[in-house]
Amino acid sequence: MDVISYKTYSAKPAEISRTWYLIDAEGQVLGRLASRIAAILRGKHKPTFTPHVDGGDFVIVINADKVRLTGKKETKKLYFHHSGQPGGARLRSPAYMRRHRPEFLIEHAVRGMLPKGPLGRRMFRKLKVYAGPSHPHGAQKPTELTL
Repeated sequence: MDVISYKTYSAKPAEISRTWYLIDAEGQVLGRLASRIAAILRGKHKPTFTPHVDGGDFVIVINADKVRLTGKKETKKLYFHHSGQPGGARLRSPAYMRRHRPEFLIEHAVRGMLPKGPLGRRMFRKLKVYAGPSHPHGAQKPTELTL
């Protein structure tokens, strides 16, 4: 009986080819959208996925201000931030964040779904979020992705 040994493929940073994807967030549920974006940033949609290598693609998200939250999350959910000073806790609702910084909703959700540490930070830099329908990445010829 012959034993067949297979080599496990491990992607090298020089071999990775990156593409640009454009996602319209209008009417999309925040958590479902964020999990799909995180998978693309990590490279899990590619057959060459390697957990310890940044093999993901770039993602452009437009219409971030029109993302949908289910249930009563628009008013009941709270985002916590602390300045580091005594009494420096700040609690903000998604409705407040949508008015003042609409990109934050998607960025915060996606960041929580990426690995922690230097690898996750490198992956997060490939995410470009814009509140309106326009973006400055036309030269990259992004492929429109429907979710």
